[in-house]
Amino acid sequence: MSNPFQEQFLKAGLVSKEQVKKANQKKGKKNRQQQRSQQQKAADAARLKAQQAAKAKAERDRELNQRKQEQAKKKAISIEIDQLIRDNLIKRDKDCELPYNFEHRNKVNKIYINADMKQRLIDGKLGIARIEGRYELVPLATAEKIQQRNDKRVILFQPEDEEIKADDPYAEFQIPDDLIW
Repeated sequence: MSNPFQEQFLKAGLVSKEQVKKANQKKGKKNRQQQRSQQQKAADAARLKAQQAAKAKAERDRELNQRKQEQAKKKAISIEIDQLIRDNLIKRDKDCELPYNFEHRNKVNKIYINADMKQRLIDGKLGIARIEGRYELVPLATAEKIQQRNDKRVILFQPEDEEIKADDPYAEFQIPDDLIW
């Protein structure tokens, strides 16, 4: 017995050995229960932390997988657009000497074409598509297909309607078709 009070109570005859033994057992039981509950709390906290970490990892993995799928989809669309352009481009040869300037992505670009191609572009029957850093002419149907997939890769020129505004001071002046800028 390491408790001096218990020893004094025994010597004074206030308690019996059995009562001291029961009190020690109860105290030991209580201590063991507290240790078990502390261990249980620690285990629960560790389990909860592990579950939260697993959920966070699963969410990160899901987001990463979604980004990879989007990138793969964009790559597939880009490959499909490149194939459409290669299959349907209008060949330009050495007689294409007219420079045709157009604006794409806030930059003025130039492509060399002939007079027939220029008229078809103005009429809206051809489009200009970008492939591997260069521009090629494609038929209107192909340009529309490309525009559905990625509108940044194609330039379409819509024929302008001849609507003249009433307050336009230059309404009586026509812009010549052969004007090159």
